[in-house]
Amino acid sequence: MAVTNADIAAVFEEIADLLDIQGENPFRVRAYHNAARTVQGLSRSLAEMVAKSEDLEALPTIGKDLAEKIREIVQTGRLRKLKELERAVSPDLAALLKIPGIGPRRVRMLHEQLDIDSVAELEKAARAGRIRKLPGFGATSEANILKGLSEAQQRSRRYLWSEVEAVATQLADYLKAAGGVRRVTVAGSYRRRRETLGDLDILATAASSGPTIDRFVNYEDVERVISRGDTRSTVVLHRGLQVDLRVVPAVSFGSALHYFTGSRAHNIAVRARAVRKGLKINEYGVFRGEERIAGKTEKEVFATVGLPYIEPELREDRGELEAASRRQLPKLITEADIRGDLHMHTRETDGRDSLETLVTAAREKGYAYFAITDHSQHLTVAKGLTPERLLRQCEAIDRLNESLSGIRILKGIEVDILEDGQLDLKDDVLAYLDICVGAVHSAFGLSRRRQTARIIRAMDNPHLNIFAHPTGRLLGKRRAYEVDIEKVLAAARDRGCFLEVNCQPERLDLNDVDCRLAKDLGVKLAISTDAHSAGQLNYMRFGIAQARRGWLEKHDVINTLPLKALLRRLKR
Repeated sequence: MAVTNADIAAVFEEIADLLDIQGENPFRVRAYHNAARTVQGLSRSLAEMVAKSEDLEALPTIGKDLAEKIREIVQTGRLRKLKELERAVSPDLAALLKIPGIGPRRVRMLHEQLDIDSVAELEKAARAGRIRKLPGFGATSEANILKGLSEAQQRSRRYLWSEVEAVATQLADYLKAAGGVRRVTVAGSYRRRRETLGDLDILATAASSGPTIDRFVNYEDVERVISRGDTRSTVVLHRGLQVDLRVVPAVSFGSALHYFTGSRAHNIAVRARAVRKGLKINEYGVFRGEERIAGKTEKEVFATVGLPYIEPELREDRGELEAASRRQLPKLITEADIRGDLHMHTRETDGRDSLETLVTAAREKGYAYFAITDHSQHLTVAKGLTPERLLRQCEAIDRLNESLSGIRILKGIEVDILEDGQLDLKDDVLAYLDICVGAVHSAFGLSRRRQTARIIRAMDNPHLNIFAHPTGRLLGKRRAYEVDIEKVLAAARDRGCFLEVNCQPERLDLNDVDCRLAKDLGVKLAISTDAHSAGQLNYMRFGIAQARRGWLEKHDVINTLPLKALLRRLKR
């Protein structure tokens, strides 16, 4: 099985959660969480590093023990330590972690205080009103647990786009290496860059479909073959991901790619437009009567219905056909447009790397600037900076800037927005900084009215520049808190604030719909990685994809500006 960095990180996260359920030493638990974050942020494949016998212990937070575990995962596809923990912790108990709002420590408390060992017992206790009596829970937590249980029952397994990226790339490269294969493209929601995926759709053209299908079903990561035909096969990989392969003739490749990229609503709208022109569009081509008149490329397919090519990220039937017909499609932002990153952390709080290491990483990205925005003092779990520590960091940044050319480090902070809307640091401290990024890290359960008012009050502070990860969601783990995002966007526009598109794969916050809303309301955004290690600067591509789905262009994003223009925009 081809082991990816995402696989290794998932193993370490699971170990950390199971250790936490057992009440293990917090430092041990944190070591695995830190290792997972290091692995997620690496730009290089750990499997390749192991194959080349490279020194894994040179990686941040990876000591001898963890390096050995990484080698074991890469070489065997599993880890004995995880198996031992899975035997020690009931699978039914571990399943509670999948319910939004329930972390390992809450699982342990539920087990110890109420003898809850399964999802069914959790639901029974919540409906009986027993959970609200536990310390740290209350009636609101109990209601949220019931809501989370209901949502968990309704949704099937979905994967983060970032989890699937390496899997899709490796499988596509494997198929391309087959004799006679001419083209391989991953289609579906993966190509549209949806935040989460249920499965993968792959299209290929080949001299003969049979050998391609044979190679596909014999891929080393295939756990089960569901179907196998002359031109189509479906398999399930070891990690549970279903993959469909279709081998199509070159003459139909464009039509098939358009059809299987979707979305369904977009395809229906295009087909309806074709019908009005006396045409029929399907996965085999564009037909006038029995004659195929187009289908080799997607550009041909769009041209037959009088439209220019529409980028995959826009194909959701949200006005893209109308914009295309008026020749008013957005010129979507690209990663090459980004001149700097405005949300990054160092080891002074919960980051992994030094200022100097981040300078090197930012230079490699070709950036003209980047902002250091470590956490403020209220976030004690992240070793948030006191005013004194922040001042020392600013002095270190000033000294380093004096020795740099071609790149500038901006002095900043990710300041907590407190429950009453006040900022965690005084104005005279914030005034010393180049940039102030505000964020909600607590009191997620406030009502929609109170949460909205809290955020707008924080924006009233003239030192606040960017509102980070504006809805607080963690995909698959935590719902967005209740907030009137349209009111927040309007308030940001009126006050000269900006909102963030957070590139962390579990956040991607703002979502695509809210990005589009921000654009329509005239609110500029910042696309920032929230990087906690040098490798995570590469997360920029995830935020760019989200921005493209939200129709954003270069001029909609402030960190496409040159440094001087950016600094002018940051002065409210």
